[in-house]
Amino acid sequence: MAGVELDNINKLYENGFHAVKDLKIDVADGEFLVLVGPSGCGKSTACAWSPASRTSRPESCGSAAGESMRSTRRAATSRWCSSAYALYPHMSVRDNIAYGLKLHKMPKDQINARIAKAADMLELTPLLDRKPKRLSGGQRQRVAMGRSIVREAQVFLMDEPLSNLDAKLRVQMRAEISEVVRSLNTTTLYVTHDQIEAMTMAIGWRS
Repeated sequence: MAGVELDNINKLYENGFHAVKDLKIDVADGEFLVLVGPSGCGKSTACAWSPASRTSRPESCGSAAGESMRSTRRAATSRWCSSAYALYPHMSVRDNIAYGLKLHKMPKDQINARIAKAADMLELTPLLDRKPKRLSGGQRQRVAMGRSIVREAQVFLMDEPLSNLDAKLRVQMRAEISEVVRSLNTTTLYVTHDQIEAMTMAIGWRS
């Protein structure tokens, strides 16, 4: 497992907007941390600067630990989950989930075993041969999670993962994400603008 540390992080855009100012966060191993606030307040920017994201690095004073070379912790592998499922439309659910493992040339039997385990956990087994266009929004989100699970990520970064779903599906997926993350004991940063969602996810994870 791996934790995430952000220490005195700043982000100043060229237009003068100070998106993140002197941010300090310490997410312990296996902890579920929710970042909540209105659009434009810097939530996604902060999450993207997590040393686990690989999407950017601090541009001002401060340091980031967790996957940083300066960290004494075990290097973290991570997966970014967002409302953009980023599924390959020409691939089946099975191939979408397996894509990252195939790139790393993992043996086929190991790939199949990980797919089967993730599909069973996410109730995707009957859908493995379908293409994304034949899936509902909630099912697509599960596939995106499955792709993260099979990589055995040590950190999940979830940026508004439910924003494209209708109200009923959002409620269902909140419970499912909480259950999956709790069962995997994976360190998670969860970004949302919805206060009810933030409270539900945070309390649900601890219950």
